Amino acid sequence: MSQARLALIADSHDRLDHLNKALAQIREANCSHLIHAGDLNAPFVIADLAGGFEGPIHIVFGNNEGDGRLCHQVASKFSHVTLQGPYFEAELNGLKVACIHYPEPALRIAQSGHLDVVVYGHDHTPHHSIHGDCHLINPGEIMGRLHEPSWGLFDGTTRSYQRQVL
Repeated sequence: MSQARLALIADSHDRLDHLNKALAQIREANCSHLIHAGDLNAPFVIADLAGGFEGPIHIVFGNNEGDGRLCHQVASKFSHVTLQGPYFEAELNGLKVACIHYPEPALRIAQSGHLDVVVYGHDHTPHHSIHGDCHLINPGEIMGRLHEPSWGLFDGTTRSYQRQVL
């Protein structure tokens, strides 16, 4: 069984007030990894993520990332932050995890039968479904424009998911 506790966030769109509330909850939940499914907007969001979470942080790019060069400069200051580009796939403490910003490819990846968790964002709509043994998750938006700001907690030991509303 895995000991991974994944903090899943998406679509922060520069809302540092909401992001910092989420990071406080993430610290309280003793998460082992943080995955951001894209749409940070400004590069300074990376510094707030890094300062608010000490474990490994994996970030995929969405369609609203601002200055990509500056994103890389900011991320390079933090050894626990990795910019993954448009797609991320890895084994994290025994969990096979993937992340992509867009819902349509995320669904196809989840249906492949090769992964435990697939995370996406883009449409700002919270979603959780199970395809075979794979959890397909949109944790909702940190931004809070269309829905209540939220993040997701995936517990690798119990293989369970909970949406966390700020």
